[in-house]
Amino acid sequence: MELAGTTTETVTAGKTYVAQFRVIYVHHNFQEYLRFTERFAEYLQVEYFDTPAGALEALKENYPADVIIAHDGSGGVELLDLIRNSAGFGNIPFVLLVDRLSRQAIDVARERNADDVFSVNFDDGDLITRIKYFKKRQWYVANKASQKIGSQGHKTPLWKRAIDVATTGTAVILLLPVFIIVAILIKLDSKGPVFYKSKRVGSGYKIFDLYKFRTMRTDADQLIRKMAALNMYSKAEPVSQIETQGLCEDCLAGNQCKSLLFHDGKEICEKLYHYQKEQKAAFMKFQNDPRITRLGSFLRNSSIDELPQLLNILKGDMSLVGNRPLPLYEAEKMTTDDKILRFAGPAGLTGLWQVTKRGKGKSDMTEEERTQLDITYAREFSFKMDLEIILKTFPALLQSENV
Repeated sequence: MELAGTTTETVTAGKTYVAQFRVIYVHHNFQEYLRFTERFAEYLQVEYFDTPAGALEALKENYPADVIIAHDGSGGVELLDLIRNSAGFGNIPFVLLVDRLSRQAIDVARERNADDVFSVNFDDGDLITRIKYFKKRQWYVANKASQKIGSQGHKTPLWKRAIDVATTGTAVILLLPVFIIVAILIKLDSKGPVFYKSKRVGSGYKIFDLYKFRTMRTDADQLIRKMAALNMYSKAEPVSQIETQGLCEDCLAGNQCKSLLFHDGKEICEKLYHYQKEQKAAFMKFQNDPRITRLGSFLRNSSIDELPQLLNILKGDMSLVGNRPLPLYEAEKMTTDDKILRFAGPAGLTGLWQVTKRGKGKSDMTEEERTQLDITYAREFSFKMDLEIILKTFPALLQSENV
């Protein structure tokens, strides 16, 4: 059963499975990542980072993570603090990884508001069961919030719906050749569906699938593992020596090549240490390449991947003008009495806070500023206000910053 997001087909031991959840996995030890993905390939689509900075960048680029799993020795605690204090993704479920589960590790996880803590061997609990619980918790919050906002009597006026259908219907008809050509090219470029779907929360706290053209491979995690195997183990002898003895051939023969170093508690000669770093750097250099298809880069840079959202408007999921539909983990933070009113208004492609930001020349806005503008729109939107927002949006589209 698909609980949220887009499922991804994976092939393991000749069988086809559906990865139900997207995971950001942070660990400095690449071998731990390989072991993790081999163990949970049936259920998880894993995006690997060896530092918290990479994980944060992926989140800022709207990678739809269902859960973050980070090792405490790889900046996991620091990443947890950053996530919990984040305006945009502070409610993403977070699992802290430790080398050995202990009372101290549990206390740290509880103090820092982690959702759970596991040892790297995952021999002290069922990770998949916990992730399923996190998703069920999000759906429970969504159901309660939907009931709460329902009393506000939100409803899209006839004039607004008529404008949406007329303008969007015309646009879809005119752009139909583009849709067909892009769909064919996506199919020719890589295996997988034409459309990418992600769960969003819109008007009345209703959850819907937001459509985009697919720009990523569906087998990216499997491809990364294969590339890692080819790259990391193409020269088996040096790698084997690193893992077993930490000495190169010269050192083993009694001729110390360079000074010995201590790395991860082991003695390793400098020659092999740099070899290991070069191998990892070479892999990381092209690690992100297989995620994005050749066509996908063009679709993203040209914003053509966003065109299917016109179908969302035709379906009535959202409007041309309204409040930005939010990912589940971000919408969770908006269920308090002072913020939930932003869901009483329509969801939309462009809105009041986007053009307000542009009009004031702001490079960024605080969460509170955006929320208050969303609430203002939900309370006061009108034909005149929508028209003004649309007219202000067109000049912004010609500028480099995406609103």
